[in-house]
Amino acid sequence: MNHTTVVEFVLLGLANSHHLEIAFFLFLGIAYVLILLGNISVISITLMNNFLQTPMYYFLRNFAFLEITFTSTFLPSTLYSLLTERKTISLPGCFLQMLFFYCLGTCTLFHMAVMSLDRYVAICHPLHYTAIMSSRFCLQLILSCWALSIFLMFPPTIMTVQLPFCGPNVMNHFYCDASLLLQLSCTDTGFIEELMFIILIIILPGTLTVTAVSYGCIIVTVLHIPSSAGRRKAFSTCSAHLIVVTVFYSTCIYRNRQVKQALKERILKCSGSLRQM
Repeated sequence: MNHTTVVEFVLLGLANSHHLEIAFFLFLGIAYVLILLGNISVISITLMNNFLQTPMYYFLRNFAFLEITFTSTFLPSTLYSLLTERKTISLPGCFLQMLFFYCLGTCTLFHMAVMSLDRYVAICHPLHYTAIMSSRFCLQLILSCWALSIFLMFPPTIMTVQLPFCGPNVMNHFYCDASLLLQLSCTDTGFIEELMFIILIIILPGTLTVTAVSYGCIIVTVLHIPSSAGRRKAFSTCSAHLIVVTVFYSTCIYRNRQVKQALKERILKCSGSLRQM
């Protein structure tokens, strides 16, 4: 069969109505501006204030930077698409967006796990907190988050870049989603799909387990604090981070419907193999 090599992809976006596109543009535009202003304020305040030069605010500053870069991988292009009705993205642009989206998203998950560990040490081992969470160790944790994210997400992205795309080139999404991109390839993508499945299974439950165990220990420790004022103070240092963790993980789990479908298919496949033995 004759195939035409794909040089760009069509992203259908969030809506097929002009009025809805305007509404989405206003909502997402305001949200993006608030994200930028809020996180830039956090970075500026924690840098300029000498009383905020602690590990907790160091991690918070890095988290704010991650949130700015992560949302900037897809929101500006989405806003441009809604404003101009231009729905296409070039092949290199699609791959770059996918790489940054997954690397930064993964790094954010690792970073939230690290922040949970920081709160665990601060509340459960306060006398050793300064010695454990030194500036050097905090920097090592941050660099480890970045290195591990790149190590995990770079190989499947490079493999996806090398795939042939012969058409169709339409994705029902507002950014270049890896699972939809693999469906558009005109060759077998089974190995890449399995690799990405394994990586996601490692990342999501792994970081969630670290966070859950850390906060489980924190709750037990706080409940043993005799004074109510002490309990409120301890919980107040964790409440904001806990809300962010809950919202982010809920979004990840809901957004990865393809992962859940793949997990279901894998379980059914394993069950069938066991019955045949």
